[in-house]
Amino acid sequence: MLRHELDLGPVRFAFTDRLGGVSAPPYDELNLGGHVGDDPRAVRENRRLLTAAAGLGVDDVSYMNQVHGADVAVVDGPWPDEAPAVDAMVTTVPGRALAVLVADCVPVLLADPDAGVAAVAHAGRQGLAAGVVPAVVRAMRECGARKLVARIGPAVCGRCYEVPEQLRDEVAAEVPEAWSQTRDATPALDLPAGVLAQLRATGADVADVGTCTVEDARSFSYRRDGVTGRLAGLAWVCQV
Repeated sequence: MLRHELDLGPVRFAFTDRLGGVSAPPYDELNLGGHVGDDPRAVRENRRLLTAAAGLGVDDVSYMNQVHGADVAVVDGPWPDEAPAVDAMVTTVPGRALAVLVADCVPVLLADPDAGVAAVAHAGRQGLAAGVVPAVVRAMRECGARKLVARIGPAVCGRCYEVPEQLRDEVAAEVPEAWSQTRDATPALDLPAGVLAQLRATGADVADVGTCTVEDARSFSYRRDGVTGRLAGLAWVCQV
């Protein structure tokens, strides 16, 4: 369930795998996405299981309506209505966990433990090129963050993400580090490499802790399976 956890003093990071939930195929098992066609009751139970494993309450987690853009929301409590259409969130509220959902796109977790700032970002092809990573870093700094720690979770690798050559060139024009080739030397994009480069440019202490979602059977992958579930990355400032 919680595949990778990181304790940063007052801040916690966690990434999930697809194991340990109640969803039936093709969403088996721990699908956390409520927009992919799964039984809503199963998604609610999976989210409850996740928060229990992380030591959080169900209402302590904020999810986004991810739209492959670069907008950022500052979160100070539960959403009063529907989740906003954004691809990154920042919080300074202890106990308020932020969740990013993926099934090939790059989940990015960020924090300044000293300042008590946590953030998440959803960096797909469009969001990467649009600058969602620099945008969330700017929002964090506006909330008082200075020394950043970041982790990149499970995502499709540059050997598996084949795209048309024109599309590769368009993204690489914005993020050169994303240029890649598949094992067969066809055009591809390396989204994690692009995110890594953007984070390093901000001065963040960053590491890639994820596997390739296409290659890893414990991960959901839209590119591999089509109809499938969603993994999560979580970041939060602990309650004092």
